[in-house]
Amino acid sequence: MRDFPNFYVNGAWTPAHGRTMLEVVDPASEESFARIAMGDSIDVDAAVAAAKHAFAGQMRSSRREREDLLESVVATYERRYDDIVEAITREMGAPLSFSREAQAAAGLGHLGQALEALRAYRFDEAIGDTLVAREPIGVCALITPWNWPMNQIACKVGPALAAGCTMVLKPSEIAPISAIVFSEVLHEAGVPAGVYNMIHGDGETVGQALAGHRDVDMVSFTGSTRGGIAVALTAAPTVKRVAQELGGKSANILLPDADLARAVSHGARQCFSNSGQSCNAPTRMLVPRDRQEEAIAIARRVAEETRVGDPRSPATTIGPVVSRRQFDRIQSLIEIGIAEGARLVAGGPGQPDGLNRGYYVRPTIFADVHNDMTIAREEIFGPVLAMIPYGDEEEAIAIANDTIYGLASYVSSGDLDRARRVARRLRSGMVHLDGAPAELPAPFGGYKQSGNGREWGRFGLEDYLETKSIFGFRPAG
Repeated sequence: MRDFPNFYVNGAWTPAHGRTMLEVVDPASEESFARIAMGDSIDVDAAVAAAKHAFAGQMRSSRREREDLLESVVATYERRYDDIVEAITREMGAPLSFSREAQAAAGLGHLGQALEALRAYRFDEAIGDTLVAREPIGVCALITPWNWPMNQIACKVGPALAAGCTMVLKPSEIAPISAIVFSEVLHEAGVPAGVYNMIHGDGETVGQALAGHRDVDMVSFTGSTRGGIAVALTAAPTVKRVAQELGGKSANILLPDADLARAVSHGARQCFSNSGQSCNAPTRMLVPRDRQEEAIAIARRVAEETRVGDPRSPATTIGPVVSRRQFDRIQSLIEIGIAEGARLVAGGPGQPDGLNRGYYVRPTIFADVHNDMTIAREEIFGPVLAMIPYGDEEEAIAIANDTIYGLASYVSSGDLDRARRVARRLRSGMVHLDGAPAELPAPFGGYKQSGNGREWGRFGLEDYLETKSIFGFRPAG
């Protein structure tokens, strides 16, 4: 077992002030493979002080200097790619192929997008005799989750560097090793001392200390809605900006004229992907009532074809969920679904056959789900699909919008114009038509209790900028 007793602060690996060590568990084996130091308020003060001191110089850096820095980060990330892949598979149980092709690739993609946004962004704009200047907001606290570790770190750190901000990252303590490798990447890339800092800790201690810190100008938080509310309340007395990407319970509307085989198969695979641990997963599949049995048969086949197992096996489709706590919560919600009368058509409680060790969950499908059932209301964050029948298009839209969340929605139809019309009526920050994937330059974020602010591309860059009007700034000559 390897110990990581240091934090990355002010350009160097420095011993943590806190004396608590936390074991990091491999969810495929349930065995600890590392220990990390857990920070306290003194560690937070030291990291924020380093970021505050560095901001005076970083805010004056030129666009070209920041471009060069991001280019160096991208190149170093590429050199360390295999190390990042290995860390993600070990800490969260993602299959090696998924870690390589999706998890680590997402981080690299966001760094590249931050660079592209920086190259094209218009920081100054003349409006009459006024110069509208967009400037770095200051010291940023970046609090990230375990389910897409490099995706969420890179889509915060990248635009913060592009904007000229300084930052303190608190990655998830459940999946922290990839963040250590990422910190090594930034050090090797030549990020100036204090511009980027990283400390470990839990949300109640380090997360809350960052959110309420008087010298932190902005908090970017990704996690549960419950955690986002706590961060916002703590940040409120200092009136700092809070950007949040929170939970979801995304509806997947299959309209009557959709290619049912294609739409059901794609939707079920998307729900099970990453072991169901994605905030934008299409977990509520809305199907025409008169075609429900046909849709169930297709979805059941997908569940049966999904190979749950060792993340290092090429045959594996999905690995374990991230922790015992997550496993137990998913099992509880599956049991609640059965108790509330939903029809179990695939999977169910317990581990898949032959997998008695590791936090493996059976790909599970419920049919005859009503939208007021717990499995249709709560974010399960596991490979569990709720199939909800509907009568007509109006009812489908009403069911889709009947949720506290509003992160993503999905619509499939044989008529693109019809799908577009339905998309306009859905109260979510993103809508995928006919299985279209997300595009990294486009904004990512949600309505309602799925958060505020937007990440990715230039929209993510703008979260880290303040706007200043300089009146009487007449052009020379």
